[in-house]
Amino acid sequence: MKKRVLFFAVSIALFGFYSAVHALGIMPPEPEFYEVDEHAVLTSANLDVEHFSLSQRCPPSFELTETGVCKLLTQYQFYDSVQNKGLGGTKTNLPPHRDGFTPAQIDLGRYLFFDPILSKDGSLSCASCHQPDKGFSDGEDRSIGITGDKVARSAPTLWNVAFVDKFFWDARAKTLEEQAVGPLFDPKEMGNTPEQLLATLRGNKQYNSLFAQAFADDFAQSSDIQLPQVYTALAAFQASLISLNSRYDQYAHGYHEALTPREIAGMNVFRSFVARCAECHQPPLFTNNQVAVIGAPEPEGRPFDIGAEKTYNAPKLRGGFKVPTLRNITKSAPYMHSGRYDNLLDTVKFYNDGRGNSVPEDQDLLLHWHISEPNLTDEEMQLLVEFMGALTDESLTPPIPEEVPSGLAVVDEKYAKSRALQ
Repeated sequence: MKKRVLFFAVSIALFGFYSAVHALGIMPPEPEFYEVDEHAVLTSANLDVEHFSLSQRCPPSFELTETGVCKLLTQYQFYDSVQNKGLGGTKTNLPPHRDGFTPAQIDLGRYLFFDPILSKDGSLSCASCHQPDKGFSDGEDRSIGITGDKVARSAPTLWNVAFVDKFFWDARAKTLEEQAVGPLFDPKEMGNTPEQLLATLRGNKQYNSLFAQAFADDFAQSSDIQLPQVYTALAAFQASLISLNSRYDQYAHGYHEALTPREIAGMNVFRSFVARCAECHQPPLFTNNQVAVIGAPEPEGRPFDIGAEKTYNAPKLRGGFKVPTLRNITKSAPYMHSGRYDNLLDTVKFYNDGRGNSVPEDQDLLLHWHISEPNLTDEEMQLLVEFMGALTDESLTPPIPEEVPSGLAVVDEKYAKSRALQ
């Protein structure tokens, strides 16, 4: 018993210290993770192999283990959870997650993520649709692909995808690696082919050197870059995108002054059996990692999207989509799979307008049983919006490289021009 009390006291003391330095703006020196010799953007031909090197340090919130891989550490690991699924009250353990990548693999993934070299014509990167300052989304109702046209759905956030076991709005991928294949080779998204991607990367001396650093064991057998290595590096970087230190989290860990009275009131509405928000957006991830049919409307003129019915070949999931996390939700507008709502209040009003209020007359949907008619007041809906603002935490946002091994514009030309104007 004494050991448990001492352990709890130490945990609270450490949390109090970090909360204090966050609140006061007193932060330790910037970690050396990601540090490279970065200069003005150059063409790939003018870059020496030694110009880029990969970090040997784990990102913040990760510990380097004796085996040389990065292990995630969070305050939530000190709690229990119902069936170990990360569902429950404020002090609840998180569900199983992805980690165990090396620092070099994570850093290589960072370069690949921001480098347009992955697309067919070098015009788009992963970050074109998943921009850090937009909640790792893109601010579009539906993302714009390599052809210049909008694709079928909006870009979901990548925060905390280490804890996710279903990817894409229709849940058609089960791993981060499988998810990477989709946009890379979709002719309407990044438009590449496996053959062209490999040829491009293998023809780049910087990437050959970086892949050899990140996958030394593989390169001992073969000196060629392989597609699974590309997928692993991208998965490693995305699994490092952790957001678990919002003011809500500080409240959940015991610092109740972290939330305002109105935000606490909004949290109470959120968790109530009347609003039922927390039934699907369950803390601490604010998603239950499930598919739900809620009857969200399509924008005017857009055909009905059958969603997860196609993935599972299940008519009961017609119009069903993955429940998104609400972490950093104020940064990732517009909302829903189609970007139907450009603000949180209108999104909340959709739920408040009652079960099936936007289902087309020619569609027979099996709506989720939690979708009801809460009849919240305008004040209660506003409180919900204010509470969701307390779920913002971008403290572990990774730095965008000043340049990438391809020598192309970081992220893409449009992004580079917008940064130049700032």
